[in-house]
Amino acid sequence: MYRYVLAIHIIFMVSWMAGLFYIVRLFIYHTEANEKPEADRSILQNQFQLMESKLWNIITTPAMVLTVLAGLTMLYLNPGLLSVGWMHVKLTFVLGLLIYHFRCQSIMKQLRLGIFKLSSTQLRFWNELATIFLVAIVFTVILKSAIDWLYGLVGLVIFAVVIMSAVKVYRYYRLKNRKDR
Repeated sequence: MYRYVLAIHIIFMVSWMAGLFYIVRLFIYHTEANEKPEADRSILQNQFQLMESKLWNIITTPAMVLTVLAGLTMLYLNPGLLSVGWMHVKLTFVLGLLIYHFRCQSIMKQLRLGIFKLSSTQLRFWNELATIFLVAIVFTVILKSAIDWLYGLVGLVIFAVVIMSAVKVYRYYRLKNRKDR
């Protein structure tokens, strides 16, 4: 039974992550629509609101709920997992991911009201945070041992720096290409 629940947990975790990755891309496009002429802006923002709502309510949030329920079921079936250190680390990262999820929901509600607190560049950085959580969770589950956590943590920091640098480089080239037009 445990392995079936584990399979369900993994399947819905992949769906949840896909939803989180895509929702922030939509936020970026939604925000960048502000730079368009009014007629285009209105059409684009209405379309992005519709896409965000459907993605969030039909895929992302149900996948999050099923991921959490499957995870809790695994802990119920194998309570010994709660006595190992790596599980505490994983659950801490999962808590961070849940906070990220609900912060995305808050951003979506703000955009629906026409409140744009974050720039498209800030949203690009925000988008990479989900990747960092994913990498941290997967490495924690796979490596499990303390020495591997140390290497994993160093690797995670390096990975985060590389991703954030890539966003900065992309922003530089995007702005440069805009000026060349």
